[in-house]
Amino acid sequence: MTNGLNYRPCVGIALINRAGLVFIGRRRNKKQPEHVAPGHEWQMPQGGIDEGEAPYRAALRELWEETNVSSVSLIAEAPDWYSYDLPGDVSKKAWRGRYQGQTQKWFAFRFEGADAEIDIDRPGGGRHKPEFDAWRWEPMANLPDLIIPFKRPVYERVVEAFGDHAAP
Repeated sequence: MTNGLNYRPCVGIALINRAGLVFIGRRRNKKQPEHVAPGHEWQMPQGGIDEGEAPYRAALRELWEETNVSSVSLIAEAPDWYSYDLPGDVSKKAWRGRYQGQTQKWFAFRFEGADAEIDIDRPGGGRHKPEFDAWRWEPMANLPDLIIPFKRPVYERVVEAFGDHAAP
């Protein structure tokens, strides 16, 4: 609970390669209610925290389930939880209307593997449904302009928190 409203607890991951660029994926299912701005389907990996799961462990799990990546080292953890509200009409549809939005704990990881490790078509060793249909490396400063507008303030805070780590 944040400010008396019900927020879904989750994690976000800034996966930074050796060149200082950040992984972004394009959401596969563009019919989900939270996609209300065509052209802004790009995002960093993120996902819910399971009951009793520590945020750091959730971040590693979500990264693997969405990208197949496990060759990482922790660079930084955001100092705060960052929250966003879903637009009113979307909040009634997403997550069966149980949440006003999400509150996220963000982690920056250095990608230690080769790009071939990234497999968005068979993430989690093929045991998880693909969430992305395309991916690329992007300068961190560009990320707020690529995300759906209602998540932009969170991405601006993530850039502020991790921008110094996005360097070769």
